[in-house]
Amino acid sequence: MAFATINSVPPTHAPQTHARIQIPAIEDAFAAEPALKKRVYDAIGSTPQHAPLFEDIARYTSSQRTRIAGNPVQSLHNVQVVHEGPAAKKRKIENGAGTGGNAQSLAELKTHGELQFYMQDVSFTIPQRKKLMLEITAGKKYLRARNQASKEVEFGVSMDRIQHVLCLPVPEKNQRQFNFCIIPRYADGINTAPDGEPTPETIVWTVNDGPPKAAFSEFGQQIGNGEGETAENLVRRVLNDNLSQVRVVRPDAQEFVSAMPEAHRKGEKAYHVKAFRGSKEGYLFFLCTGIFFGFKKPLLFFGLETIESISYTSVLQRTFNLNITARAVGSEETQEFEFSMIDQADYSGIDSYIKTHGLQDASLAEARRAKHYNINGVKTEENVDGDAQGAEEGELQKAQRKLEDREDEEEEDYDPGSEGDSDGSGSSSEEDEDQDQDEGDGAGDRDLVADELGSEAEDVPEDEL
Repeated sequence: MAFATINSVPPTHAPQTHARIQIPAIEDAFAAEPALKKRVYDAIGSTPQHAPLFEDIARYTSSQRTRIAGNPVQSLHNVQVVHEGPAAKKRKIENGAGTGGNAQSLAELKTHGELQFYMQDVSFTIPQRKKLMLEITAGKKYLRARNQASKEVEFGVSMDRIQHVLCLPVPEKNQRQFNFCIIPRYADGINTAPDGEPTPETIVWTVNDGPPKAAFSEFGQQIGNGEGETAENLVRRVLNDNLSQVRVVRPDAQEFVSAMPEAHRKGEKAYHVKAFRGSKEGYLFFLCTGIFFGFKKPLLFFGLETIESISYTSVLQRTFNLNITARAVGSEETQEFEFSMIDQADYSGIDSYIKTHGLQDASLAEARRAKHYNINGVKTEENVDGDAQGAEEGELQKAQRKLEDREDEEEEDYDPGSEGDSDGSGSSSEEDEDQDQDEGDGAGDRDLVADELGSEAEDVPEDEL
């Protein structure tokens, strides 16, 4: 009778087929286990009356996992939540890190949609430094990272909130690697989020130059075109297939390539320039869409549309500084960022990049003319004929001018012998040269007196000469 009663319950929760209906509780509980999830749906398809039972099991599994992980569901919009641990450890989730500033809660980010792609053991560095599972959902597209032990979604971003995606070679590594940098809207370090909207963080992960170890599509089907497709190419292809507004940008030798090859991999071109921002060391990449500085927080990306001007400062024999003045879109205020200790070998390539994209050189801007020191005024057709001693000179031109002035002073102080001693007029070096030409070679003042007066010169008092 009990069995008949169970069978008499209408299977309101059971889908006819997995392709038509999805159960949110099961999607959440088994999102990281596609093979197990498929078995659950197969079992429900065989015995639809057991669908409520599987739902209850799924809910219990999710609640236990959440309790063990100590990471309760939190809103991504600064909702006050009571924590057992220190507040600093929870700051990222509270401030909406990695969410792209959208209106979706972490709960929806966790449960939304079927997985379209996932890759295991991906090394993330920002906003968390750990190995996580990279996922892209179907339907409404989300890119998210899931803890492989606790099965919790750590952070993520809606794909339609992504503004820039960069694929950059990791500098100074013996093994070739690539960093994927996801920059959501208002996360570039230049533009700020509107009031009341949380500021998102960039997402960065690293892949090796080789085939992926474990990458799957939905239902656990392993993907990759098999014959030699690298993890970098696979991830880039999947991202481009799911991004609607932007594309993955990579360095291009036609845009910029460093004059110094990659030191750790001989013969390979380097697309980065080492620089310092304050005491923080990083790398500048000059790309077709803008200038990127990374890979430590905070990352900076200067889209070409945000760059107000660029100038060179503190130009020394071996290094120089690069100053980028940026203006947020729709703002009248500008911000200046200085990157120091750039090798002089890369000056030509950087200057060519600036000129190619029509970026203004602000070395001669009015705001800098009062500080005529530490300015590198790049010579152009408009200022080649200008005053070389003015405040608009660059450091290199000023150094050359000082050297020329020093040589002129040495020539003026030079005493060729007894020339000019007979008169106290203090004539210039040019007048001396004219006088020498008129007097002829080897003719001094005393020789001329002797020639004119002969023996009478001996009777003339010396003070009358």
